Amino acid sequence: MLKHFSVMIAAAILWQFSSSLTLAQSYNPEQADKFPPSPLEVTTPDPLLPPLRDKQPLSFPEKLRLQAALDGLNQEAAAQLQAGDKEAAFAIWNRELRLRRYLGAVDEVQALARVGEIAWNQNDRQQVFYITQRLQAIQKQAQPKNSKTQTNVDLQLWRALGQAYQNVRSLKPAIEVYNQILVAVRQQQDKTAEVDTLKTLGNLHLVWFNYPQAAANYEELLTLATSRGESQDELTYLQQLAYIYKQSKQAQKSIDVLTRIKDIYSQDINSQAQLPTLQLAIATNYETLAKENAALLPEAFKNYQAAYTTAWQLQQYARAAEALQKLIPLYRSQGQLDAALETSKILLETEARGANYYGMMQAYDQIGKLSLENKDYPQALAAFKDGLELALQIKHQEAYFTQQVEKVSSMQVNEQK
Repeated sequence: MLKHFSVMIAAAILWQFSSSLTLAQSYNPEQADKFPPSPLEVTTPDPLLPPLRDKQPLSFPEKLRLQAALDGLNQEAAAQLQAGDKEAAFAIWNRELRLRRYLGAVDEVQALARVGEIAWNQNDRQQVFYITQRLQAIQKQAQPKNSKTQTNVDLQLWRALGQAYQNVRSLKPAIEVYNQILVAVRQQQDKTAEVDTLKTLGNLHLVWFNYPQAAANYEELLTLATSRGESQDELTYLQQLAYIYKQSKQAQKSIDVLTRIKDIYSQDINSQAQLPTLQLAIATNYETLAKENAALLPEAFKNYQAAYTTAWQLQQYARAAEALQKLIPLYRSQGQLDAALETSKILLETEARGANYYGMMQAYDQIGKLSLENKDYPQALAAFKDGLELALQIKHQEAYFTQQVEKVSSMQVNEQK
């Protein structure tokens, strides 16, 4: 479950990140000279607009008529794009977008988001630029005058802006918008909106590979879920943090989070199959920390051994073998050759239980090498002969094992002399 969860997150992040490299991530005023003037700022009177007196807003019936007409333009543009005339399609959409502002900021931003995503998918840098430019102008107009008091913020508009920035993959401005939303919903003490906004921010920071800030968002979510007794959400946030800390190589924090997940799984019979994977991950992190602090090495041994035991009990022989394969070099690094040799023999039995002939062959090789280090030539020769027998069966590394048998046989003869 944990591995599948991480894969899904990684796939989503890589998809969004690869997109963010293709086009500009935010509007840069210096880019303005690279494109003609924005068609969204054309002021020529449009026949769809009624005669306006002193810039008076449209009446409700006039807005309804205009909205219907603009919906028609959207359909017409979509048809042009489907027919292969991209230039005509965006000319119609730009007209629609110019007129949408007469229906209000939220309506305009939602239309900008819709067309912006189409422009993005069409890889139209120029159109994406125009739309991002307009979004930032709207954001500037909507900015509260008093940054400390945001209880009167138009959250519908700000959420629309946040979504629109995401649609055009302008991630930095999107984060700025959602941070402002977070301040507002906290002032309003809207816990549901706070959770939703933190989730959005966490995911956006992950897209940018900003692991420290993503971790901060999910730590806040975890605290909220724990305080409210929301066990399923708590587990979800712990899994997110496990992924984040793994990616950012924070071993101690990974251990803390993985241990909490392990404790939760231990209480759920349907999740206990995940325990060996967690124990292995915890052990690996302890092994990493032990490179700087040797006092933590026993924790690595303990967790690898626990992973093996749990996996064996669950008949997960491949996972049990993985734990043993981690233990053997760890024993060798500490000069414990006898322990490494005994562990290799257990590995052989484990691979046999799993019917992993390649794994058995490698275990025989491991036993042979360790026996040679102990100058136990008979045991080494027997191990390499058994390895050769398997190699011949699976048609892999026959020459290697033949060479080892010949070498050890010669060494044994010389020893007897």
